[in-house]
Amino acid sequence: MAYALQQLINGVTLGMIYGLIAVGYTMVYGIIGMINFAHGDIFMVGAFLSLIALTGLSGLGITSVPIALALTLVFAAGIAALYGWTVERVAYRPLRGSFRLAPLISAIGMSIVLQNFVQVSQGARVKPMPALLPGGVKLMEQDGFAVQLSWMQIAIVITTLTVLAIFTWLVTKTPLGRSMRACEQDLKMAGLLGIDTDRTISLTFVIGAALAAVAGLMFLLYYGVIDFFIGFIAGVKAFTAAVLGGIGSLPGAVLGGLLIGLIETFWSAYFSVEYKDVAAFAILIVALIFLPTGILGRADVEKV
Repeated sequence: MAYALQQLINGVTLGMIYGLIAVGYTMVYGIIGMINFAHGDIFMVGAFLSLIALTGLSGLGITSVPIALALTLVFAAGIAALYGWTVERVAYRPLRGSFRLAPLISAIGMSIVLQNFVQVSQGARVKPMPALLPGGVKLMEQDGFAVQLSWMQIAIVITTLTVLAIFTWLVTKTPLGRSMRACEQDLKMAGLLGIDTDRTISLTFVIGAALAAVAGLMFLLYYGVIDFFIGFIAGVKAFTAAVLGGIGSLPGAVLGGLLIGLIETFWSAYFSVEYKDVAAFAILIVALIFLPTGILGRADVEKV
């Protein structure tokens, strides 16, 4: 019981990170109907930006952890947002009227560019990060096994829920959110009604990239080590989470992230660690056989 509870805590924490990344995938797909395959590498860039910012703040003598994390969050999200804007302008906007595979191929090219850029500029070796929030709370102890809830896990859950609440408010209560929902329903008609669709799509990429940077900071603080290849692995899992939850559905993206995190964690705890990714993808295949649109997805209505 105690061991299962510990794995549940670990799985929810990991799922929150995947959910944040998955929201970026589902946002872009919801508006332009395409997958941003460079999104995982924006997450990786956000993690490296966070490491650079934390190292720089430490060198400047800023030792207060809350202040350092707040400044790092703003810096990483802001710079990652510029990367997201660049991906949209370079890889998507010039090819928006082309055949559907062209922007996807372009986005894969941007992914390779980002990977190699970080590898050349930061090196191929893993980058360690000392724990900033050590310690935690012992929830229970059974048969000599103590269930620990670390301060880092609490911070990840609170930060993720806060960011998602702000983003939900943005989508549902603001003019930008109304424009995003209008573009999601009918991009051409939204343009005819006076909505600046190019600006709305660019801001969607910007917001998604900022969320990916937040996830990158959480990943860095949780695992304490990053490299230039984490974007591919986490990106594929987050994409799987978005599809499992229902591509195009924001709650579905978070739900899918939680499910992938729980599946991965429990499989690693009770079965072979080497096959944890296989387990996650197998669950996806089974789910799509019975729920082709995902858990919370809806069938596309073809406009004629």
